[in-house]
Amino acid sequence: MALVKEKKQEKDSEKLTEKKSDKPVAKLAVQGEEKVRAELAKGSKVSIISLVDAMIESAFKSRASDIHMDPEESRVRVRFRIDGVMHETYELPKGIQSEISTRIKVLSGLRTDEHQAAQDGRFRISIKGDGGAFVDIRVSIVPTYYGENVVMRLLAEQAGVFNLEGLGFVGKDLEKVKRAVTKPYGMILATGPTGSGKTTTLYTILKILNTPEVSIVTVEDPVEYAISGIDQIQVNPRTNLTFAKGLRAILRQDPNIIMVGEIRDEETAGIAVNAALTGHLLLSTLHTNDAPTAFPRLIDMKVEPFLIASTVNVVIGQRLVRRICLHCKVEKQPSEGELKSLSEILPPEALKGKMVFYVGKGCKACDESGYLGRVGIHEVMEVEDEIRDGIMHRANADEIRTIAVKNGMTTMIQDGFSKVLEGLTTVEEILRVIHE
Repeated sequence: MALVKEKKQEKDSEKLTEKKSDKPVAKLAVQGEEKVRAELAKGSKVSIISLVDAMIESAFKSRASDIHMDPEESRVRVRFRIDGVMHETYELPKGIQSEISTRIKVLSGLRTDEHQAAQDGRFRISIKGDGGAFVDIRVSIVPTYYGENVVMRLLAEQAGVFNLEGLGFVGKDLEKVKRAVTKPYGMILATGPTGSGKTTTLYTILKILNTPEVSIVTVEDPVEYAISGIDQIQVNPRTNLTFAKGLRAILRQDPNIIMVGEIRDEETAGIAVNAALTGHLLLSTLHTNDAPTAFPRLIDMKVEPFLIASTVNVVIGQRLVRRICLHCKVEKQPSEGELKSLSEILPPEALKGKMVFYVGKGCKACDESGYLGRVGIHEVMEVEDEIRDGIMHRANADEIRTIAVKNGMTTMIQDGFSKVLEGLTTVEEILRVIHE
């Protein structure tokens, strides 16, 4: 039996190294791929431990946020999410699929004999040759038709290098956020879809607020970055520690500032609003597409409009767009198609005059993609008297947006377009994330 398995593994490995695919295995040259390919070339003598380590190291050096291992009928496809976009990177032999899955389960402290249920875990690994950098990795394993699908999220200590300006807040938006941060109570909400940088924004605000004079407690799912001086609680459904129960417990811990990872149900919403009413500064996220939709969403969660109007200080709507690589950035005249697309989403006065756009032509530094890193585009809605009146009268999101724009709010599209003119990103990126 072992001999048959070894032969199959060797055959699979040979298939991998000799195969000439119609499409390239990697759409971009990922960093550190030599170690991965060297391990795979060993055939039946491949070290699963070294292979997993090499893949994580390759993902880290390529600035990937996630590693996806997707099982198929005759192979395992490995993809990296880099700057928000998926790239196919490696093909693994089907014969070593279960060993790789088992290795990741062992690292994460998960059950290795469970193959029919979803499991979540995490582990920490040191990256060799990178100053001994530590990376926390969040693991999700789900059974699929062709075996276990493994997704690993890399949580490098990136939050430490960010400030509000570095996240893309500028001008009036920056001033509004700074004003909200200095208030002793109320709510600061970050909104946007999954992967839009909401948690990073809240962590950055927490780092500004984190001084010895205040007590900060968070309840998160999961705890993405450990911050010294802050008490962070991990949600645990198995022990019935939910956001709502964690928040109730936090209020007995005498905090000044509270962060709730996400307001996702009526109970959490009710407790969060009451916490903000009773003298606490509360930070949280909502899954809505833009800032004005946050208010109808809270009303849907059975929070009374007068409570929302009394507690919410500011709502930040955001997306992440890829930055143009500075090493290969060149000027570009806007095409008719681009101007037509922009005319559909921007006021006519924004498109007057001569405009110069920029693009990355691709180089070694950005792996020929033309992009390197990401920056946020935002709309920051400060809750003023007119908006409070709108909330009290249960105004819909469009009506609230109209009031906010009239009072000077920069919309997400306008902020994105200003970053296009500054040469930070491209029109294609703005259109991609706005219409996702």
